[in-house]
Amino acid sequence: MSDVIRLLPDSVANQIAAGEVIQRPASIVKELVENAIDAEASNIYVLVTDAGKTCIQVIDDGKGMSETDARLSFERHAISKIREASDLFALRTMGFRGEALASIAAVAQVELKTRPASEEVGTKIVIAGSKFESQEVVSCPKGSNFSVKNLFFNIPARRKFLKANSTELSNILAEFERIALVNPDVSLSLYSNDAEVFNLPASSLRQRILSVFGKKLNQQLLTVDVDTTMIKVSGFVAKPETSRKKGMHQYFFVNGRYMRHPYFHKAVMDAYEQLIPAGDQITYFLYFEVDPANIDVNIHPTKTEIKFENEQAIWQILAAAVKESLGKFSAVPSIDFDTVDMPDIPAFEQAAPVESPKVHYNSDYNPFKSSASYSRPSVNWENLYGGLQKADTHIEPDTTDHFSDSARTESAETGSVFSSAFNNTDHAVEKANQHLQIKGRYILTSVKSGLMIIDQHRAHVRILFDRYITQITNRQGEGQRVLFPEIIQLPASEVVVLEGIMDDLSAVGFELTNLGGGSFAVNSIPSGVEGLDPVQLVRNMVHTAMEKGNDVKEEIQNVLALTLAKAAAIVYGQVLTPDEITGLVDNLFACETPNYTPDGSVVISTIKDDDINKLFK
Repeated sequence: MSDVIRLLPDSVANQIAAGEVIQRPASIVKELVENAIDAEASNIYVLVTDAGKTCIQVIDDGKGMSETDARLSFERHAISKIREASDLFALRTMGFRGEALASIAAVAQVELKTRPASEEVGTKIVIAGSKFESQEVVSCPKGSNFSVKNLFFNIPARRKFLKANSTELSNILAEFERIALVNPDVSLSLYSNDAEVFNLPASSLRQRILSVFGKKLNQQLLTVDVDTTMIKVSGFVAKPETSRKKGMHQYFFVNGRYMRHPYFHKAVMDAYEQLIPAGDQITYFLYFEVDPANIDVNIHPTKTEIKFENEQAIWQILAAAVKESLGKFSAVPSIDFDTVDMPDIPAFEQAAPVESPKVHYNSDYNPFKSSASYSRPSVNWENLYGGLQKADTHIEPDTTDHFSDSARTESAETGSVFSSAFNNTDHAVEKANQHLQIKGRYILTSVKSGLMIIDQHRAHVRILFDRYITQITNRQGEGQRVLFPEIIQLPASEVVVLEGIMDDLSAVGFELTNLGGGSFAVNSIPSGVEGLDPVQLVRNMVHTAMEKGNDVKEEIQNVLALTLAKAAAIVYGQVLTPDEITGLVDNLFACETPNYTPDGSVVISTIKDDDINKLFK
């Protein structure tokens, strides 16, 4: 039998590794920027074209590489940070342990210009699809200049898998923000299609956060700083009154590395348990410093999930640190035991006799007694009515008879009116009894098979969703101008998403004006949502679109219509009139799918007659 196992060529192995390391253009930006930071660069420039599909260029002023290092950096498992296996548990730097550059060169056209400070000339290397093309001497500044063009040019299936430009650019900005938040001492700039998106000079951590997410956060952040032998926790948490359902900025960093950790997230939220409504989220930026030997960063290919050795102890430390910060800055109610300048309140003594309070009053006071200084003028009132006695006796019978006839006539007419109204009311009540609202939540109606129960909120969501979808499709949404435009401030990653859904927002009735710098003016809102906060409504739709991450136009439209319908639908507890109930039921059954909401929730439930009869046996 012949041998069947053979070693893969390096180019094929690199392409396989690239499937794990390079998932999208954002992965390339992350690897190259982190390499620049590891090279101790002070200024880093990132330039992307067509959301990284056409070109990604990262320029830094770091240490640079020699001619030999530049060539070896594109080989698999070529790395300057590891000498032996024990070094894996003491790493504080980023990267994929020598696989990133090799994987990038396997699926793209890469050009590198680099020069160390000790040399006068640099090196230029060109590699495409793991195939080495050229290496030559070139004049270039100190540092490195990576240019990655035509990502996945040799893997068409992977290139078709890429999302729309707005989605990919949003992912790039998200990765860039994470790197910027953990390296405030490095100047970072990002340009998209020659337009400046970020220009972040070196600054303090708080200033870096404000530069990325807006200056409104300045009044919301509370400092967290706890240092123990096991872990050091620092950073910021937001005040309880700033909580929202979605769209909050939540970041964990450990040893300069971004991570996701649901267990530690629960520790933070538990500290706010009694301070924010159920289901709300809070903003936080928390930085951990632990011994690298006590964590494992290799449990997930993206290196964003990290395993800690003492998670339960760290959980307790983190929860206590957040609670301490909330109490220190008076974010929670506290008992004041300070007695300085307070009035002295004597304590109650049981042995002391209790005396009733004495009330002093004037027993001779008479409020009806006239004062001596005042005399009431005398008026002979009889003389004013001297000639009217005969007229009174003559008019009184006629007036009484006239009033009686009028009263009888009015009573008869009123009785007729009341009788008619009563009959009409009976008819209306009888008609309204077909639908009955209970507990401000459900609508009961009798059907042939039994008793039908309708959820009023979900029913209205179903109705409004169909209406908004029709408006978006036909581009016939009616907008209501606001008296004073509302201003919404968004970070760069959310601005890209908003610009992608701007046409659909206009179709449903929104009118937004770009003011620059991530600010938008809401000039018009859809009709029927006048009572809602337009800023929060737009923000929720942007966050929902980011969470879904859909690129299909129809799916994005469905997301917008559903978000708007849920916001504008009648709430639980709202009492409806009989006409409103009838109109709601009629509109519901006019929909194509009245039984379910667009997201699959049950709208109508029916209790059979047999089940009702069983209750009374």
